[in-house]
Amino acid sequence: MTAPADGAPITVLIVDDDPMVRAGLTMILGGADDITVVGEAADGSEVPPLVAEHRPRVVLMDIRMPGVDGLTATEALRRTSAPPEVVVLTTFHADAQVLRALRAGAAGFLLKDIAPADLVTAIRKVAAGEPILSPAVTRQLISHVSDGGADERTARARKLLARLSERELEVARAVGQGKSNAEIGRELYMSVPTVKAHVSRILTKLDLNNRVQVALLVYDADS
Repeated sequence: MTAPADGAPITVLIVDDDPMVRAGLTMILGGADDITVVGEAADGSEVPPLVAEHRPRVVLMDIRMPGVDGLTATEALRRTSAPPEVVVLTTFHADAQVLRALRAGAAGFLLKDIAPADLVTAIRKVAAGEPILSPAVTRQLISHVSDGGADERTARARKLLARLSERELEVARAVGQGKSNAEIGRELYMSVPTVKAHVSRILTKLDLNNRVQVALLVYDADS
């Protein structure tokens, strides 16, 4: 994947309380000619003014910080108008805070020991509107993390999905299986633009930010 179609670099804000981690991430991303690190923050409380100043397309957000943590900062960001995409950084594969951040609208999560090339690829994917969380990882998170309220979430998810037409529900379930728009189109005999239109309507009807949240809702409804 190359630079965005508009030719502008992908702007990134790095949020982590460890200066060595920030330096390492900045160095890695600085090696990509289509990515620019526009700022760094050591605590979630620093995120809103930096986002307002630099308008990053992607925020790399440490989930655990001693002041305002990454979950709180993510929830606050996703409530703003035209928020950046948020990618959560963690040292744990199965983490209750990560799952909550994904429910709040984060586009995915990355482990801090990710390979440099994979980090760059992930940033490019998120900037292009693609989630970076596979269905297998999502299922692992849900099955290994008990964050309470499962029955209530199941009931809420089923109520929300009832807003969808039969066709939209088919598309939502395909999104939950991690299928791309092209794969959904082939499976349901639709053109890719039609699939995109269905996904947009699903997000609007369910008041969701991205495909990861659609997948989580589908999993909740089926649990």
